Amino acid sequence: MTQTDRDLLPEGLEDRLPATAAAAARVTRAVLDAMDGHGYSRVQTPTIEFERSMASRMAGVQPRRMFRFVDPASLRMMAIRSDITVQVGRIAATGLAAAPRPLRLAYAGQVLTIKGDGLDPARERLQLGAELIGADSLAAAGEIVALAIEAVQAAGATGVSVDFTLPDLVDALAVEALPLAPEVIEAVRRELDAKDAGGLVAAGGAAYLPLLEAIGPFETAIERLAAFDKHGVLTGRIAALRAIAARVGGAARITLDPSERHGFEYQSWFGFTLYADGLRGALGRGGTYTILGQGGAAEPATGFSLYPDPLIDAIAATEPARDLLFLPLGHDTEIAGRLRAIGWRTVAALDAEDDPLALGCTHRLDGQEAVRL
Repeated sequence: MTQTDRDLLPEGLEDRLPATAAAAARVTRAVLDAMDGHGYSRVQTPTIEFERSMASRMAGVQPRRMFRFVDPASLRMMAIRSDITVQVGRIAATGLAAAPRPLRLAYAGQVLTIKGDGLDPARERLQLGAELIGADSLAAAGEIVALAIEAVQAAGATGVSVDFTLPDLVDALAVEALPLAPEVIEAVRRELDAKDAGGLVAAGGAAYLPLLEAIGPFETAIERLAAFDKHGVLTGRIAALRAIAARVGGAARITLDPSERHGFEYQSWFGFTLYADGLRGALGRGGTYTILGQGGAAEPATGFSLYPDPLIDAIAATEPARDLLFLPLGHDTEIAGRLRAIGWRTVAALDAEDDPLALGCTHRLDGQEAVRL
């Protein structure tokens, strides 16, 4: 029987062909270099870990999104990582537990989920990020936002914008200022996130309706949020948002959506989302969170994760083909070596029948000179 599907990949997975793979390498290098320049040391984590380790390190992590299986050696449940942030948290709490704080770490790697996110069918994505562990202060948040913007711009993103949010907004207000019964808090969060005024009223959150107006360009939206905060519960958060926005300055457009929850499963008082012109969806997210250390001790942290696949695809689609130098049989290997040292890519003939044009070459080595074909 002939197998007709032996070369098919599972839904949501794809190969990177040469142009896209080269763009991915350059984007990864640019982002890591930006983070390294600010003192963020790279760590590498395994693709597979015990499920318990990844699911219990940080509040809000969703094990149901992970591919899970039983380890034949230990008979314990294993999981393929769906988020490297939790693994960096494990490193900080174990191997680097005694390292001075704040601890600055960076990472890059592939992550895998059981299903795609919203309208994006991709189940495997490149994740790049930085974590500032041991601090979730205003200064830490400002550094992380500024670094995230710098990193995506270094990778080639243009027209960058950053959207601020307050992930614990409803929890902060529901305690006393705008009380909510515990059983309706999640429904109010959901309707605010969906921007559904009717659903918000039906869920018992009519007092939260003004938050749907505190959305948009930062300067306008922050004033509306301040006017809404009649009880002063959000005074500190509003001041922090203004300070972080001042740190960003003119590096990016800033907007505010204080009740946005999508993608902020474990962030606490501050979160942000990055966008760029010409790219579908978010380019990355970040914010403040808590790592569970040894013995259950909690450690604050601030960080961001970038998912640059749309940027990589855009770069690969618009970049011109790179020059490629054909080296005929009997060429001078020393000259070829010197040309490679100054940036030339070369392809050496294996026999007299090799056609430089068919091989995609743009130039041919003629003696000591590279001659355009």
